Amino acid sequence: MEASSSDIQALMEGIGQKARAASRLLSLASSEAKNKALLQAAGTIRKRSAVILAANALDMAGARAKGLSRALLDRLLLDEKRIEAMAKGLEDVAALPDPVGRIMTEWERPNGLRIERVRVPLGVIGIIYESRPNVTADAGGLCLKSGNTAILRGGSESINSSSAIMDCLQEGLRQTGLPSECLQMIPVTDRAAVGVLLTMTKYIDVIVPRGGRSLIERVIADSRIPLFLHLEGLCHTYVDGAADLEMARKIVLNAKMRRTGICGATETLLVDRACAATHLAPLIRDLLDAGCEVRGDQDVVRVDSRVVPATDADWTTEYLDAIISARLVDGVDEAIAFINDHGSAHTDSIVTDDAARAEKFLAEVNSAIVLHNASTQFADGGEFGMGAEIGIATGKLHARGPVGLEELTTYKYRIRGSGQVRPG
Repeated sequence: MEASSSDIQALMEGIGQKARAASRLLSLASSEAKNKALLQAAGTIRKRSAVILAANALDMAGARAKGLSRALLDRLLLDEKRIEAMAKGLEDVAALPDPVGRIMTEWERPNGLRIERVRVPLGVIGIIYESRPNVTADAGGLCLKSGNTAILRGGSESINSSSAIMDCLQEGLRQTGLPSECLQMIPVTDRAAVGVLLTMTKYIDVIVPRGGRSLIERVIADSRIPLFLHLEGLCHTYVDGAADLEMARKIVLNAKMRRTGICGATETLLVDRACAATHLAPLIRDLLDAGCEVRGDQDVVRVDSRVVPATDADWTTEYLDAIISARLVDGVDEAIAFINDHGSAHTDSIVTDDAARAEKFLAEVNSAIVLHNASTQFADGGEFGMGAEIGIATGKLHARGPVGLEELTTYKYRIRGSGQVRPG
């Protein structure tokens, strides 16, 4: 039986009150206390791996019964390796410098006032995400280290897995003497809870949505709280006429096929017409032979009978699956224009040995992450040395790209005087 609207409102109000109260304590917690909580949580995740896997098995069975796509099933799946990665991620976050209290800059005015700009937590962060239960550990750990309390709302398909992971995080807090309410998970799958969350301006300072287009569009339309937008990953790899073929083959195959269900997976391959005679066929055949469906323009269709003709929709589709669109372009300028017109400002890569073209691409592609001679699958906070990420922000205000510890803080000014008064 679904809870009534009044029950949902009361539940969310209680969660918000607890988060705000815990925020005051966590914002003042020492780095040592926060690190201890993270390490304790990591150890608990390892000890309870069997419990987490059992919870995940329930989620996987339900997801298969609902007919979820192969990509979503891959996002949902946990195994020993992914559980160990969650625990290691928490330890990596604990090892990072604490941004809270760091003096960004300081100066003294002619009147003797000494001014500091210092980093402080954002406060309470609401996180809405789909499918991937490991986000529970990544987001929870980053919020904890940066002094922010968090209210997490995972997808209904991952409720058992995410709850088991949250239990481990809260156990780490309890063992350290910090309030378990520093990290809370909404315990119901009713969509009405998200609607209430998006209006809780009294308790929540920022919302971070991670999911598909429909989720993001709903959050943008309904939220009364500032957002760190994580839009879909319409990522491109452009193989330039001056690209080394063997390097291009390795990068393109990895960028698409390493993990097809993540937001950093390449969805469109662009190939310079200047190297089509030598590069196009090997690149396309590598993908096809690896089990990837290729949807191409007329030039790409002619390369292999297995290529499917692309439609207009293919150039703006995030497949999150073993499917890629591919086309020829006339050089780096057309590649840049195509990416800026069709992409989602997430992650895009150029493969070339021409330094000038690479710099032009890096400067002019309007995306949060741009790469030269590297796979788009590096779009990840852990790969950036940030320990983990709470998402890839594609907006331009406050945070952009992987949202790590520093991006989860703001700043305030501390001013020290010796009796100064402002003259009239």
